[in-house]
Amino acid sequence: MEEIVYSVTEFNKMVKGYIDENPNFQEFFLKGELSGVTYYKSGHLYFTLKDKNSQIKCAAFNYKYKRIPEDLKEGDSIKIFGDVGFYETRGDFQVLVRHIQKEDKLGEMFAKLEKLKSDLEKEGLFSPLFKKRLPRYPSAIGVVTAYTGAAFHDIVNTARKRFENIDIYIYSAKVQGPGSKEEIVKGIEVLNRIPEIDFIIAGRGGGSIEDLWAFNEEEVARAFYRSEKPIISAVGHEIDNLLSDLVADVRAATPTQAIEIGVPVKKDIENQMLEREKKLKNSIDRVLKTKKNELEKLRNDYILKNFIKTIEEKNQNLVYLEERLENSMSKIIKEKKHDLEIRTEKIIGLNPLAVLKRGYSITKAKDKSLKKLSEINVGDEIETVLNFGKIISVVKEIS
Repeated sequence: MEEIVYSVTEFNKMVKGYIDENPNFQEFFLKGELSGVTYYKSGHLYFTLKDKNSQIKCAAFNYKYKRIPEDLKEGDSIKIFGDVGFYETRGDFQVLVRHIQKEDKLGEMFAKLEKLKSDLEKEGLFSPLFKKRLPRYPSAIGVVTAYTGAAFHDIVNTARKRFENIDIYIYSAKVQGPGSKEEIVKGIEVLNRIPEIDFIIAGRGGGSIEDLWAFNEEEVARAFYRSEKPIISAVGHEIDNLLSDLVADVRAATPTQAIEIGVPVKKDIENQMLEREKKLKNSIDRVLKTKKNELEKLRNDYILKNFIKTIEEKNQNLVYLEERLENSMSKIIKEKKHDLEIRTEKIIGLNPLAVLKRGYSITKAKDKSLKKLSEINVGDEIETVLNFGKIISVVKEIS
């Protein structure tokens, strides 16, 4: 086989010709993740498009005239339309971009988030029944945030201004990017194991929704829910509303507001205590004054001043009533005795034995007093009872 030797120029020209004539390298779509995005003042855009295993250089010349987005950044998922370009002079291979379309990665994330919200709501993680109340006068708080972030400094400075000697426990955690959700979860768990801490603040300062997304992760939401200590979600700015906000016991619009909600102003507490002390003293003084007036009134009362005399009068009245009662009883007894005597005489007079004493007798037949002749017959034995004895007879004739 005859040896063929090309010059570099010849070889590059041959490659370019092959690429230009091959329809597979013209007007095609590619999708991947952006890296090394650079906008030049010349109006050209250069970047690298990559996936898990490979990458390719891309260029968009005069990108402003091609309506290409001017806010592309590292990590964005995009779809491009273009052609393969080969620069002969340098032997560079790249894709010449005609159009760029952002992949709706965020939209997909929000769709998953809404599904997760629905599931957690059904489990009861958002229910007010499980919300814990913040302590009124905390002595120590725990904070999960980035030690180097603005949120940390805002929390510490605001807390010191409100209550200068409050204890603050910081768990420094990544709050965005890979590994952030794991560190936030760990921070909440660690601070829950410190007995002195009264409540926890977990959050960060503002940023894009992608920057705040760690607080939309299921693992973080469940860590908020599991917290045995009351927990405040303090993420982003006031317009942001994240999954951690829904699960937390209290939601603060910003880290600074979290301190304003959870930590009272020491001077206000002191003023309140002084005001309460004043009200209590005034109340005690009023009660004492009222009781003193009542005592003075009782002291001057006629009945108390004449108490001995009143008792003597009552005793005399009691003696009088006793005498009346005694006299009334004696009269009643006499009347009852006289009535009893009359009744006794009547009863005695009705006694059959008393009749016998006056010479009368009682005739009986068969142990029954005879009242009619028809009650006996001739030959019957009868008994005649006298005052001092009885006579037994036999009936011979009835007339």
